[in-house]
Amino acid sequence: MSAALKYPVPLPMTVRDFVSWDPGDHQRYELVDGLPRAMAPTALTHGVLQNELGRLIGNHLGEHRPGCLVVANPGVMPRVLSSQNVRIPDLGVTCTPIASGEALMREPVLLVEILSPSNYSETWSNVWTYCSIPSLREVLVLHSTRVRAEVLRRGADGQWSAEPGQITQGELILDSIGFRIDLAAVYAGTDVTD
Repeated sequence: MSAALKYPVPLPMTVRDFVSWDPGDHQRYELVDGLPRAMAPTALTHGVLQNELGRLIGNHLGEHRPGCLVVANPGVMPRVLSSQNVRIPDLGVTCTPIASGEALMREPVLLVEILSPSNYSETWSNVWTYCSIPSLREVLVLHSTRVRAEVLRRGADGQWSAEPGQITQGELILDSIGFRIDLAAVYAGTDVTD
């Protein structure tokens, strides 16, 4: 890659320009249809949920799927307008080896978004974009203000469920990685309740 680009850059940006771009403001960005979009800093509860779920999934993968990895904040490219889009989910799981220096996750099978009231629209916009990634099997949306998860699954026929499955108690099941856990365990360490 060439030396880091300084802002301003020609818009719309390409993925290649974006992954080498250094705006110099210590902000996190994702690329949405060729335009950098700043990502708001996360609340502490958001961070706790991201770390706890990442730890639980990582432990599960280490024991049951050693060829797979969970990654925090991976860059992923949707299939639609892929040359101008890089989205940043909270967690991603891939079973494809990661090469040193790679900027984007290849072939994710599971992506996780943690939903906060301030990022509702952006989160769901990203979720629908993720559904264009051919390797993706599931998307989990975990709420940060109440104990609730929503899971979108791709069926055996390749089609996505029309509506996400809603879980407020009992087991959270992620078929894509063979993961099962009581949903309340994900919220351990937070003050989030029903």
